[in-house]
Amino acid sequence: MPGAIAIIIALLIFPVIACMGCAAIAAVLGIALNHDAQVRHEGSELLDVNV
Repeated sequence: MPGAIAIIIALLIFPVIACMGCAAIAAVLGIALNHDAQVRHEGSELLDVNV
């Protein structure tokens, strides 16, 4: 019986952990790629338009 309870708890918690992990990865990638784009296109007039 304790095994069944552990499996139920794991099935309830795993999707939350997976979604939070994916959100964290997306946030880090977004910040890194935004910084890379600003460095690569420094001095471009298009950066002034991008608010």
